[in-house]
Amino acid sequence: MLRALRAHHHVTFLALCPPEQRQATEKAGEYSDAQVWVDWQETAKRSALFFAELGTNLLLSNLPYVISKYRSAEMAKLIRHYDITREFDLIICDFLTPSINLFANGWWTKSPVLLFQHNVESLIWKRLYQTASGLKKIYFRDQWKRMVAFERKVCASVSGVVAVSEEDTALLRSELGLTNVLGAVPTGVDAAGFSSCHSAKKKSKSLIFLGSMDWMPNIDAMRWFCYEIFPRLKKRFPDLTLSIVGRNPTAEIKQLSKTSGIEITGTVDDVKPYMGEAEVMIVPLRVGGGTRVKIFEGMAAGLPIVSTRIGAEGLPVRDGENIFLADTPEITAEKISFLLEQPKLRHTMGTSAARFVAENYSWESATRRLEEYCHQVIK
Repeated sequence: MLRALRAHHHVTFLALCPPEQRQATEKAGEYSDAQVWVDWQETAKRSALFFAELGTNLLLSNLPYVISKYRSAEMAKLIRHYDITREFDLIICDFLTPSINLFANGWWTKSPVLLFQHNVESLIWKRLYQTASGLKKIYFRDQWKRMVAFERKVCASVSGVVAVSEEDTALLRSELGLTNVLGAVPTGVDAAGFSSCHSAKKKSKSLIFLGSMDWMPNIDAMRWFCYEIFPRLKKRFPDLTLSIVGRNPTAEIKQLSKTSGIEITGTVDDVKPYMGEAEVMIVPLRVGGGTRVKIFEGMAAGLPIVSTRIGAEGLPVRDGENIFLADTPEITAEKISFLLEQPKLRHTMGTSAARFVAENYSWESATRRLEEYCHQVIK
């Protein structure tokens, strides 16, 4: 999307960047005219410092921890400098998390700000609270309440809010009472780029899951699938394999690789080879929000997909035609088995899905919609 915007606009990319990931910034020139990197390091989960930060946050702050940890005095200083000098027509805040640096120390931007909400973040925390138990349930409830307050305040303070689905647009208006939600930007995908997966050689009885493995909804999804569904399938297909492909797997996720047939890849340079060899893609999310770009990528790659309804929430997919939807371990296992046993069905569903994405969800059409919202805010 940034590449498409850059064709008509000057784009400066400002972001937090851990030192060890600085090499990944080399390609930023492909989608931005200028880049500004702010050194930032996430505290290692379950470390002594991590628990100290959690405790401090609980006792001395009213912010959600997942927001406060992205606070950066340097980033806030740079945003304020650019805002005062008015070097830009518009500030686009991508995701809610960086917004903690937009309005630091009581400063409110004079430049118009468009907030691109990829999820309704408070909905994610509400669902985490609803599916948790014990002390986690108490903690998640507290964080959910904090997120509702923060999300409502920030969204109401910016010039305009854009969501990624009509469902999220409606939620932002109804649940948070917002009056500045401009609409939704359809999910885009590089359909041509994933077409190479169509002709790749498949690995028999293979499943794939894509997603950042330090994000709680993905962690919850893989725990649920590996403990409740994978054993059912393994009894039926002893040679079944599952590749969990995504960056920063937690210790809990790495532990899953001790189960025969489960591979944890961690960060990979390119997901296409893994998608190309898989027979079925799974999206067993029980919590989450926004839309699942991974589903459209899987469809563009010609993969038949089995997802929960929450996993496919916000996407105009058709159950039984270009995707299978299932919400219980029994039905999920049944539909995956159905696909693994029928190569013709896999081919038919994958072909239908790839055609659907290619015809309706290109990056160009998505970017045109975002550009329209940008002009609305500037005017």
